[in-house]
Amino acid sequence: MKLKVISPEAVVFEGEVESVTLPGTIGAFTVLKNHASLISTLSAGTIVYTTAGSSVEERTEIEGGIVDVDNNIISVCLY
Repeated sequence: MKLKVISPEAVVFEGEVESVTLPGTIGAFTVLKNHASLISTLSAGTIVYTTAGSSVEERTEIEGGIVDVDNNIISVCLY
């Protein structure tokens, strides 16, 4: 899967990942390969992702945003 996290200032992260956990407005949720398409708002919290070929979890704190999941591409736009 490909994860792209962008803010108004810069690309925060772009790369291949195994899993992504996002702070949804009504609760955290995890996206794995071949996840159903969705669009969701995000609240303040932490994006946790595991890069492809690694077992180390990376973390990015956010203030909120939106996410689009479609065809193994996870696009996060931060406020």
